[in-house]
Amino acid sequence: MKFTSLVDLFEKSCQTYGSRDLFGTKRDGAWQWVSYAEVKRQVDAARGGLAALGVGKGDKVCIISNNRVEWAVLAYATYSLGAAYVPMYEAQHADEWEFIVDDCGGKVLVAANRAIFGKIKDFPGRIQALQHVLCLEGDANDPTSYAHLLEKGKKNSAAPHFPAGSDLAGLIYTSGTTGKPKGVLLSHGNFASNVSAVHEIFPMDATDRSLSFLPWAHSFGQTCELHCLLSMGASMALNSAVDKLVDELGEVKPTLLFSVPRIFNRLYDKITKDISSKPAPIQMLFKSALKTAAAKRDGKPISFPDRIKLALADKLIFSKVRGRLGGNLKYAFSGGAALSREVAEFIDGLGILVYEGYGLTETSPIATANCPSGRKIGSVGRAIPGVKIVIDKAATGDENHGEILVYGPNVMQGYHNRPEENQKVLLPDGGFRTGDMGHLDADGFLWITGRIKEQYKLENGKYVVPAPLEEQLKLSRFITNVMIFGDNKPYNVALIVPDAESLKEWAAANNITGSMEELIKNPKVREKIGQELEEYSKDFRAFDKIKKFALIPEDFTIQNEMLTPSMKLKRRNVLQKWGAEIEALYQ
Repeated sequence: MKFTSLVDLFEKSCQTYGSRDLFGTKRDGAWQWVSYAEVKRQVDAARGGLAALGVGKGDKVCIISNNRVEWAVLAYATYSLGAAYVPMYEAQHADEWEFIVDDCGGKVLVAANRAIFGKIKDFPGRIQALQHVLCLEGDANDPTSYAHLLEKGKKNSAAPHFPAGSDLAGLIYTSGTTGKPKGVLLSHGNFASNVSAVHEIFPMDATDRSLSFLPWAHSFGQTCELHCLLSMGASMALNSAVDKLVDELGEVKPTLLFSVPRIFNRLYDKITKDISSKPAPIQMLFKSALKTAAAKRDGKPISFPDRIKLALADKLIFSKVRGRLGGNLKYAFSGGAALSREVAEFIDGLGILVYEGYGLTETSPIATANCPSGRKIGSVGRAIPGVKIVIDKAATGDENHGEILVYGPNVMQGYHNRPEENQKVLLPDGGFRTGDMGHLDADGFLWITGRIKEQYKLENGKYVVPAPLEEQLKLSRFITNVMIFGDNKPYNVALIVPDAESLKEWAAANNITGSMEELIKNPKVREKIGQELEEYSKDFRAFDKIKKFALIPEDFTIQNEMLTPSMKLKRRNVLQKWGAEIEALYQ
């Protein structure tokens, strides 16, 4: 199906799938569902309420909220007024919210709860364009509440406006790993082209269901899950908290899982840890069956004994793992960062098809994807319909790997109020410079090899791209997080955040006692981590490997500003805090 705008998409879906479940929310221990028709009624009311506040074409409606029904209602209501939606994360700091609302010229700002509302209620006095601050909490008697907005809208109905493809649909602010966030201008045509392309290559329909935990404030969650699934008549349960994800997968029984590698890595860690505690015959059966599943996927001949082992492993082990995840998972979609081939093959071997894709907020976001008609684990797939990938080897000076350029209707309109930044990435012929390195194979599959701005040169002139090894090292159950450094240095060093649970368990088994602060200084612990580094980096080039490391007790998180809201490492912030420890490794 082809869509011209997000309003076109929403109206068609609600008309076609009105009686079907759309969003599920867990309340008082039970899942409660709202239908497409009910969400349509709320969107109509919200549109009228926003119109009564003076929101019209070209205005900006900003929201600070995690995923919830009201988030989606306000989004589609905003689109249908010709206005643009600007989402932010609850985890961001107030000064960043203020910067974004001011930068985009927000007219209305909505808070998820009263705590956030208290931090932003004075913004109108400091932001010229901002006229209204609302809260999703509160009853209809409170003029600042969402409930009041809906009641106002029911009395002041406004017909939906159907925007042109070139009209602005939203601004998604990039995470800001190297400075202030940049507002990515995405049109209705940008979003609609991505959704339409997904319809061409993935066999999903109204019977599908996901458990939504990726933030809709990020382009991956917003386009790939919210807009795409809504366009297909599918349903989405809204995860109440990431630490409850596995339990809620069992309750919701989704057919689809949209995730970033961090979650797949956790599943991998948990399952492999559980298997390692089983009797030796079960461990051997598990490993043998995974190898057979990989051979089967690659089209290699399978012997009769191996087929029997695979069937037995599926019955005794794999089916139970799938059951823990709800039992109905058909597809797992990974994006946002590189998924380790080892983890992808592992999830795939369990009987859950893994499809990894690639894109950026600036490409709405999908540029390439593995799909049923073509899949290579380890690659990020081929260009989606309507998109072209070009490798610019002149940008890297490498005869095999170059900068990835994207062409197509998914390429953003530009960065808001950043003409110099636009000149750096938007080419005269319509291409977009991604800043990522990769190569295309003979079949047109894209392979990512790193990020150009993260690449650095050692003293010996060798170029290092740290992210692939960092992701590989995090597969160790003893390593929660890691940052590799070596810019203009003789060798690579690393800051390593040990996994507290696994480390304490190992220490107890080896008669080592003490707090985490004491454990990370223990020579035997350091020896163990060194062994893990050697094991998980064995397939990397010698100069890529880590020569020295420091163990640190504090994880990299959004709260301490070491990670962006989309879980990318803020290397500059890590260096500022732990620079002395890194320099000491070179003494």
